Amino acid sequence: MNEIVQYIFNFLTDFHFSERNGNLFAYTSNHNDFGKYKIIIKKSDFFDNNIFLTQKSLPALPLTTWEGVPLLFGEPTVDRQGDTMALNADIIASSFFLLTRYEELINASRDEHGRFAAQNSLPFRAGFLHRPVVDEYGRALRNLLRNNGIKMPAEKPFGIEKIYLTHDVDCLAHYRNFRSLAGAILRRRNIKMAFETFFGKIENDEWYTFPFLFEKDSSLNFDNIEKTVFILKEYAPKNPLKTTFRRKREEYFAETGTDKDKSNFQFRTNDFQKFIALCQINDVKTGLHASYAAGENPALIAAEKLALERATGHAITCNRNHYLRSKEPRDFRKLIEAGISQDFTMTYAQCAGFRLGTAHNVRWIDAENLEVTPLTLHPLAVMDNSLSAEKYMNLSENDAFNYAKQLIDATAKFNGELSLLWHNTSVSENYHRNLYSKIISYLKKLSIGSSQVSED
Repeated sequence: MNEIVQYIFNFLTDFHFSERNGNLFAYTSNHNDFGKYKIIIKKSDFFDNNIFLTQKSLPALPLTTWEGVPLLFGEPTVDRQGDTMALNADIIASSFFLLTRYEELINASRDEHGRFAAQNSLPFRAGFLHRPVVDEYGRALRNLLRNNGIKMPAEKPFGIEKIYLTHDVDCLAHYRNFRSLAGAILRRRNIKMAFETFFGKIENDEWYTFPFLFEKDSSLNFDNIEKTVFILKEYAPKNPLKTTFRRKREEYFAETGTDKDKSNFQFRTNDFQKFIALCQINDVKTGLHASYAAGENPALIAAEKLALERATGHAITCNRNHYLRSKEPRDFRKLIEAGISQDFTMTYAQCAGFRLGTAHNVRWIDAENLEVTPLTLHPLAVMDNSLSAEKYMNLSENDAFNYAKQLIDATAKFNGELSLLWHNTSVSENYHRNLYSKIISYLKKLSIGSSQVSED
């Protein structure tokens, strides 16, 4: 537990105080300790044995605020005893709750894909999912320390520390097999494109939008940009002849485990190898898109990672779960065991925002075993479908841009990292093609000069 407390305190202060002064800080409710330290964060009952990991540990709404920030535990007051300043706002427990997605261990409610829905989360219900509240705790704490004579590093300038432009590859193309060609003919839709794609080049296909995406991504020509595609496992039916005919849902389940993992491409084909070559030319990294089936059975992750490494010739160290289907802690443990060191799954499908309560990457804290693990979680601020889907936010193109801009500005305010997810299939439509172009243009302005973006 001490390791977790020190990690969170250092995360909030953006400074490793443990290396400077062991008597500076304590997290305690014992008043006898107050004179021993300069800073006390008063421990609430959240971690008590009869409360922790029970319903009694969940915060009650409405929340109080400390320094204008929603406070989950403790009281928004400061006491002084001699040279000791005691903060009664338990921002350690509050940060732990958000960084670990603690409530997902207590609340068993899940959507049809086995995901914890945004609408069930405390940040959504309390109205602060769009705010990186843990970062707000950190800035308020640092200001408090400075105002009490404790030397702190200067605040980092307004701007984004790193930008991750990511694309999930669920399907390479639409009309590169007999089934899709037949479907286009039967539906009398895109027949010309279907024939041109099937008998011609993959570049003719409506879903093969990677040249457009990579061109947009490369236009952000800054050192803090990282581009990654997360690739779903290959489609490998037991009987290849069946791919040309309509099959019953039960047959597909028997072969693949789920119809949600129908990638429509195989690693050995020229199409896939051409795509990998395009990634290399554009300096785009490859990551694992752990399958929908792996979301139910995380033991599949290692085999999927190995198959992708063999197909690309590159070591795979990052992951995003298909359908954002993440089940803690089993899948995170399996990611670590498989050699994955970075995960980019952390957002809610139903609503864009700060699922981890922060705009910074954070080590996964195993809330059940009270351990800081080597797995780094990267907050995913915006996914395309979250903004547009009728069953999710259902925003117009303009409203979607303004909401995304709000999250981008909040990230820049705290010098965080920004991770975006746009699918190659989504930008086949004008809504997302236009929206992604506008977001990239906005990021150019933000990177060139922060004076063009409001900090308010």
